[in-house]
Amino acid sequence: MSQATKRKHVVKEVLGDFITPTENQQIVKVTGSRGNNLHEAITAQGETFLVSMPTKFRKNIWIKRGDYLIVDPIEEGEKVKAEISFILYKDHIQFLQKQQLWPKGFMEEQSSQDKTSAKEEEAEEKDDEEDEGSDSEDDDSDLFVNTNRCNYQYSESEEEEDSDEEEKRTENGS
Repeated sequence: MSQATKRKHVVKEVLGDFITPTENQQIVKVTGSRGNNLHEAITAQGETFLVSMPTKFRKNIWIKRGDYLIVDPIEEGEKVKAEISFILYKDHIQFLQKQQLWPKGFMEEQSSQDKTSAKEEEAEEKDDEEDEGSDSEDDDSDLFVNTNRCNYQYSESEEEEDSDEEEKRTENGS
């Protein structure tokens, strides 16, 4: 199987399937990356340990601090106590919460994150209400936001004014 085909199947599996953890699996939150495909994770009870990323996910799926995972325990591990079984995204987390399978220790974090995101959404809605010409179809709230880049606000009216000025200059110059 080619690398592109493998990547396609792995991504489809991660994004499409809704998995519930088995009896020996647990849900953990990533607190940092330690390199060499090792990630530091914390359980809902507060236990911190390292988890390893299996080869099928390497260079195909990326995880970052704050992501949630389903992990399989490793019996003989001292430092590395689990292996990543599944990566949970927003839809997976909502599914597990509806199934009453989400750990209570992470419920408090989710509610505090929801409150902060709700405040941000309210501020954005107020900004949108101030803009008279905003389209409801151009909703980009579900797009990934790169926090490493500055957030620029672009205005279409400036572009229109610039093009009008250029047209006047070309008319006067000819």
